[in-house]
Amino acid sequence: METVLLHREGPVARLTLNRPEVGNAIDPALAAALAKAARIVAADPTVRCVVLTGAGRLFCAGGDLAGIAAAGDGASRFLHDLADMLHDAVFTLATMAKPLLVVANGPAAGAGLSLVLLGDVALAARTAHFTAAYAGVGLTPDGGMSWLLPRLVGLRQAQAMLLTNRRVDAEAAERLGIVTQTVDEDALDAEAHRLAARLVRSPSGAIGAARGLLLEGAVSSLRSHLDREAATIAAAAGTAEGREGIAAFLDRRTPDFLPG
Repeated sequence: METVLLHREGPVARLTLNRPEVGNAIDPALAAALAKAARIVAADPTVRCVVLTGAGRLFCAGGDLAGIAAAGDGASRFLHDLADMLHDAVFTLATMAKPLLVVANGPAAGAGLSLVLLGDVALAARTAHFTAAYAGVGLTPDGGMSWLLPRLVGLRQAQAMLLTNRRVDAEAAERLGIVTQTVDEDALDAEAHRLAARLVRSPSGAIGAARGLLLEGAVSSLRSHLDREAATIAAAAGTAEGREGIAAFLDRRTPDFLPG
């Protein structure tokens, strides 16, 4: 069975975590498959939006604890290799020049929560809930959680989730900024399609550059970041997207950023 499904719907690439019998827990096969699929969609210029979701009742239960336990004395090596493979996927999805829409169809824990945090837009079913989970099993964060979570919710809330293992329901997750929007479970697919279609119509080049600026802003000085912003906006103005966006604004019409 394929542990990550890659399905194309025109300019939208849909990645589905596909181990529903174990809550889409991340084992080496799934991590490697996600990294491979991420590289494929990131490199495909016809893909203008990537959607990440899960099969079954859960979005992702986090790391495969059964696999870690089965590794016995080799658990440290097993986990290091697993984290490295997962982090390849995370880095590709975070730095690709196209938006990522995460659709949390159910609960997310551990590295599953890290994947939710990774989305530029994160949509969640109202039945979903979110747990860091690491403190409950004597482990530390991976998947970028300790970098992403405090940036989204602030240090104090991140401390509560990471250190006390506090579970957050979907509505609280929206208030905190863990997810962008919550919807009823039966409306999730329709809303995901609507949001993906909106992202497809957006200026993909400008969005890709803006994603890079947001990442760099966490570690760059104000002076260097201002220089980077100036260079980026200047480059955007010289693209077909930039020319179309400005012309459409002056003509009081909706811009058409789709190629062709």
